[in-house]
Amino acid sequence: MRIGVLGSGNMADALATHWVRAGHEVLVGGRDEGRARGLAARIGEGVGVGGGVRAGVGGGVGGGVRHGSLRAAAGFGEVVLAALPYGVGQEVARELGAALDAKVLIDCSNPVGPGFRLLTDGGPSAAQRLAAAAPGARVVKAFNLCHEDVWRMNPPVFDARPLSVPLCGDDPAALALVRDLVRDVGCEPVTGGGLERAGLLEATAALFIGLWVGEGADAQAIAPPLAYATGLSP
Repeated sequence: MRIGVLGSGNMADALATHWVRAGHEVLVGGRDEGRARGLAARIGEGVGVGGGVRAGVGGGVGGGVRHGSLRAAAGFGEVVLAALPYGVGQEVARELGAALDAKVLIDCSNPVGPGFRLLTDGGPSAAQRLAAAAPGARVVKAFNLCHEDVWRMNPPVFDARPLSVPLCGDDPAALALVRDLVRDVGCEPVTGGGLERAGLLEATAALFIGLWVGEGADAQAIAPPLAYATGLSP
């Protein structure tokens, strides 16, 4: 699969590394192409990609990593990861315009501000705002519930159970592609509903971050095992 990555930060690093390792062709794009080049080089060295890191969209097939501009990344990928802070993703999507048309656009942002407050203020979710900024794209919300260091794990498995990743989106084909990419990270995809439910994922992240960071609490402990979740007993 050809994957464009918008951004050269920690989430771009963590997820793109898994996908290159799984055999996908990735182009890391950034406003600062020097940072994009550096990230692509680190991913290539870490994964041991043969043939080195390439610039632009030419050359080679099979798993590998290259670098370029944000527009190059958008044009390159059938799937595009928006690994950008809340608000910045919308700005970049508007700038890219038709370059994102028909692309599967993954939103992993969290609109969480000081005091673990949800910055969307009860309005459209970050994912819905990204979709409005890129009306021709097929947006899927995913990978927003964990710190980037969790996504760096190979694989993210806890007590012999792979991490589950909820997905929200409206396009069945787009969801199918993202499910495959979740499995390539070593996780299990979970159906979270349509894009209108993405705000629930973002609110969950705000709650969990507040519990983890603000209270030092184990957020996982607030939910009972599945057998008890609806009042049933095993």
